[in-house]
Amino acid sequence: MTEPAVLIEGLEVRRGGRLVLPGITLPVGRGRVTGLLGPSGSGKTTLMRAIVGVQVVEAGVTTVLGLPAGAPELRRRVGYVTQAPSVYGDLTVEENLRYFAAVLGVDAGRVREAAEAVDLRDRLGQVVGTLSGGERSRISLATALLGEPELLVLDEPTVGLDPVLRRDLWTMFHALAADGITLLVSSHVMDEAERCDELVLLREGAVVAASTLRELRDRTGREDLEEAFLALAEESG
Repeated sequence: MTEPAVLIEGLEVRRGGRLVLPGITLPVGRGRVTGLLGPSGSGKTTLMRAIVGVQVVEAGVTTVLGLPAGAPELRRRVGYVTQAPSVYGDLTVEENLRYFAAVLGVDAGRVREAAEAVDLRDRLGQVVGTLSGGERSRISLATALLGEPELLVLDEPTVGLDPVLRRDLWTMFHALAADGITLLVSSHVMDEAERCDELVLLREGAVVAASTLRELRDRTGREDLEEAFLALAEESG
């Protein structure tokens, strides 16, 4: 059996004296789009930060692509896109991508390939500050693709985008998964679950379900995902 892209065992994270992640265990399968869903404050961002190795943890083990989370060898193999676009507004798209390529130590030839992957090749010479929010989100995704990652961790990448842009991004996510990249995508929008291969539902830092959408519906007897989530939340106490 192929080992998971991410394996979390007994992960505990405490922030501000409060146990945010109370010892969760979770595998994330390779080559698919896994949705991390839950209301704001449920621990999604904290969990993602632990996976990419930038979160102080109290206990537990997080293994990413066979290595400890945050290991130097994972620098190019894992791409992380935060909620706010992490690019420079006073630089052009190409200047941003060249800068991040230099930081990652990858060939500058990857710039055009990454821009093409997110459909921004025609915007390379444009200053980022003049672009739409959706285009800036795609630039952030392009910077994450520069190192040709095996795992992409995307923290609410579609927040604030109109339905057309959201649809286009999800189409892109599945194209990346078809190329063998593993994607972990967080969202608090329940209807985005329909677009995921697998789902992880969080409530107050605990995993209340980790399954496909069909399995979740069969387990709860509810077709509406929000109703299914509420049923599971009540079941878990």
